[in-house]
Amino acid sequence: MLRCRFILVVSLLCAALVCPPIPAADAPEQAIDPAVAAVYPSLVQIQVVMGIYQNGREQKMPGTGSGAIISPDGYVVTNHHVAGHAVALRCRLANREEVPATLVGTDPLADIAVIKLDLSARPAGAPPLTAARWGNSDVMQVGDPVYAMGCPLGLSQSVTRGILANKDMMVPKRMGDTFELDGEEVGSLVKWFGHDATIQPGNSGGPLVNAKGEIVGVNEIGMGSMGGAIPSSVARPMAEEIIKSGSVRRAFFGIAFQPLLHKPGQDPPKQGVLIAGTIKGTPAEEAGLKAADIALAIGGEPVLVRFDEELPGLNKVLAAKEVGKPVEFRILRDGKEQTVSITPMLRDEAMSRQRAYKEWGFTARRITVMDAKQKQRPDCVGVILGSVTPGGPADKAVPALQNGDIIVALGGKPVQTQADFEKLSNELIGGKESVPVVVEIERGNDRYLTLVEAGIRAPQDPPSEAKKAWIGVSTQVLTRKLAKALGLEGKKGVRITHVYPGGNAEQAGLKVGDIVTHMDGQLVEASEPHDAEVFASMVRAYKPDGQAELTIIREGKPQKLTVALKPAPKTENELHVYEDLAFEFKARDITQDDRVKRKLPDTETGALLTQVDMGGWAAVGGLKGDDIVQSLNGQKIASLADLEKAMNDVKAQHPKHVVFFVKRGIITSFVEVFPVWSGKEK
Repeated sequence: MLRCRFILVVSLLCAALVCPPIPAADAPEQAIDPAVAAVYPSLVQIQVVMGIYQNGREQKMPGTGSGAIISPDGYVVTNHHVAGHAVALRCRLANREEVPATLVGTDPLADIAVIKLDLSARPAGAPPLTAARWGNSDVMQVGDPVYAMGCPLGLSQSVTRGILANKDMMVPKRMGDTFELDGEEVGSLVKWFGHDATIQPGNSGGPLVNAKGEIVGVNEIGMGSMGGAIPSSVARPMAEEIIKSGSVRRAFFGIAFQPLLHKPGQDPPKQGVLIAGTIKGTPAEEAGLKAADIALAIGGEPVLVRFDEELPGLNKVLAAKEVGKPVEFRILRDGKEQTVSITPMLRDEAMSRQRAYKEWGFTARRITVMDAKQKQRPDCVGVILGSVTPGGPADKAVPALQNGDIIVALGGKPVQTQADFEKLSNELIGGKESVPVVVEIERGNDRYLTLVEAGIRAPQDPPSEAKKAWIGVSTQVLTRKLAKALGLEGKKGVRITHVYPGGNAEQAGLKVGDIVTHMDGQLVEASEPHDAEVFASMVRAYKPDGQAELTIIREGKPQKLTVALKPAPKTENELHVYEDLAFEFKARDITQDDRVKRKLPDTETGALLTQVDMGGWAAVGGLKGDDIVQSLNGQKIASLADLEKAMNDVKAQHPKHVVFFVKRGIITSFVEVFPVWSGKEK
């Protein structure tokens, strides 16, 4: 969650025109060359598909960000908010080469992530990667020149120039704002390097470089004309630990600190930090630490926090302590000094990652330690619901499941962990379309039982209808006003607006503009706009293999034509609909009406996409509703049956690259999809 008045500079496929960066007039051009030469070849444009969980499903959202190669074997540093929720990653190198990548690990508290380029996907003979060097952010001074590098607004690699304006940039607490990512307050650990080198959405994760061509920061935020970068003193150790172990391990004491209170008329304090409180059930609370205590020294080192800007440094020191090893706190309580020993626990992430469970119609995640503390629960047993699909199985239950509910049992069996839930769910449902399952949930202080009809129901084909007669024409009502305008005042009937090419109407000689007044001598009672279905109803009353005599008026003269009736072609409501759950689209065969509306000849074949769900792989790739799929991975698609078979082959083979050839309006195009497979696709 982000609650603040500044922006993260990640681009979600923003479409905009942007002017090229304007170099500062007073800086010599040659001064840029060493920095550019050292880092520019390591710049990476990150094309990411993020998993966003809402309405009970995983919605995939494309975006772009930036990064820098920091090792010759392909490790890239970027922001958590760029790649931390990646479902799929592709990177564009400085030489325009595109390489797939995987997420190594991520740290929302410092907003740092590391991805790894798939070097096996590079062509033979590709040049070796150029890795940028880390620099020491601690030696940087306000006024030093800096260069922001990255891919603004999804454009190719760019460089802008500025100066370091602030080494202690923080979100002012008086504004009541916080900067949170996945429940973590980034500002509690990070003091940003403020600079005026121009950055835009899409620059997130790109390096901030000093005049030596070294990375001294990772660009993250924009606040008006000011950019903010995570100093390398924070970013580098986080990135290195992620590369080593896949995550960042931190100590957790459960203490909330504040700067020492200012007392008018007294000298400023020279030592200490105010303890605002402790979290129940954490090491600090169990060790007896209390609100209003003043910590004078921690681990034998004196501390002094008089201003908000000094808190992140203290938090960083405490987070780096060894888990399970006691730390001595020398505190001042009621004017007396005493020593308290606190053994930190391993810090859990604030918010675990959600997963979508289509058969239940909700997203859920494991309960973290902080979840349990905030809900005042004694343990982390169960799974917590993130969102519920409107109209889905969980939503239809009585009582309906809600966001924030905690599932503690399925079918009478306890759910201790997320793995337990998935195992029991598979045992109970096992691919069945609808299974009633008793679910026990915890909601606040209450425990409820509800019955959920879980499972993924296959779309039902419409019931078959008796064949009805059809004449291959479209018509409009001969209204009273229209009849008078045509010199046919008092006449009733319909005017032919379209004759289907090659159909029975054309063979009988009917033409656009003919006025049909009678059918086998029976008057066509149509004279008002609401009579639009009168003629079609008369035709459907006949047998589909019969014939009818039509009385028409053509050029003011009556005549009669005999039409051989044919079975009516299927309408879209009568057709089988194929729903693909992996790519999240629906499709059907092309109807006769489709051909008329789109002016498609009979030789134009394919399957029509009737729905492409936002956030599915089809939508991410660029498929749209009303596209006509004509081939899939080079295999011709002449009908819906062909598409269904081809998609089943795709889901069995799990290719990394799927190419749809579609007709969209008057043009055709190839649509590329790079899916990531879970192994459970159907």
